[in-house]
Amino acid sequence: MRPVYLDNNATTRVDPAIVEVMLPFFTEQFGNASSMHAFGSSVGGALRFARQQMQALLGAEFDHEIVWTGGGTESDNTALLSALETQGGRDEIVTTAVEHPAILNTCAWLEKSRGIKVHYIPVDSRGRLDIEAYRRALSPRTAIASVMWANNETGTIFPVEVLAELAHEAGALFHTDAVQAVGKVPMTLRDSEIDLLSLSGHKLHAPKGIGALYVRKGVRLRPLIRGGHQERGRRAGTENVPGIIGLGKAAELALLHMDEENTRVRALRDRLEKGLLQRIGNSFVTGDAGSRLPNTSNIAFEYVEGEGILLLLSKAGIAASSGSACTSGSLEPSHVLRAMNVPYTAAHGAIRFSFSRDNVDEDVDQVLEALPPIIEKLRALSPFWAKDGATGFSPSYV
Repeated sequence: MRPVYLDNNATTRVDPAIVEVMLPFFTEQFGNASSMHAFGSSVGGALRFARQQMQALLGAEFDHEIVWTGGGTESDNTALLSALETQGGRDEIVTTAVEHPAILNTCAWLEKSRGIKVHYIPVDSRGRLDIEAYRRALSPRTAIASVMWANNETGTIFPVEVLAELAHEAGALFHTDAVQAVGKVPMTLRDSEIDLLSLSGHKLHAPKGIGALYVRKGVRLRPLIRGGHQERGRRAGTENVPGIIGLGKAAELALLHMDEENTRVRALRDRLEKGLLQRIGNSFVTGDAGSRLPNTSNIAFEYVEGEGILLLLSKAGIAASSGSACTSGSLEPSHVLRAMNVPYTAAHGAIRFSFSRDNVDEDVDQVLEALPPIIEKLRALSPFWAKDGATGFSPSYV
């Protein structure tokens, strides 16, 4: 059987068309964009074009609102730390209990090292934000509210445009970690009140090690990395030219394939979910079915361990995930599923399947063939299944 890759929320394959446009910038157009000579100026023009490609994908008003970074984590850190430095007299952050570790661990460090107060807004059983709790947490002391556009584990989409408006009513900046949403959800930032937005190249078929931070015109930004004058003084260091060119091309292709993500890719995801739920009892889809990324499916299989499922899937040539790749080393259930109050008997067996435009019907067929006997085998070894599952007992979950 052909290998099946369904872990695209962890990283994507670099598109060959992206590799093609990057290659000349390693050996032919190798100049430093800051140099005055022709070698540098030709590269500078290419960087401006890449910025315009990203501007088009995000629906930004100006191309200079795009700041190139080393990835989503750097962009997230820059947004939070800059807000605390530029928002005088404000020393609180509002975020959610289900953010990526790039936000949560930074907030934990700020609490411990700087005494910053952080409000962690809860979610319901479908991963939907408690809007009233968010509204109550905002105050004249809030420097920034940071809420992901879409959750990396369940795909649940948050109403970030509305949340940005509420943050502005309190005089705070609004940032969104849109690493998973960019390229899958249409965006028109020029018409929103979003101040800062993080994205990462390797989530949309560009290389690893390149990302961007959208900074709305007029928003003050203190650089995280200081040194030279690159990126209008907002991010020092010689530009990763091949990576930027690749990310620009990725933005162009993502805009071109947006409809495919929301039709063909969504249909693959839906067929997988329907087939697995029909074949495997004591299982359910987590997240908000009415507002999810089109490529993401997180299915909880009760009374089994996710690590066992992934190991046997891997032996069958199928790559999936038990959650965020940044937390996969933990034996604890996902912090996202715990925040949603998914029972431990199910949270331990939750598997994330994340599609891309590279996937085809045969990938779904192979999972539908391989996974049911894997679950049956693992449940036969589970004392919890023998006690509860085999008799039809299932914890309540709404």
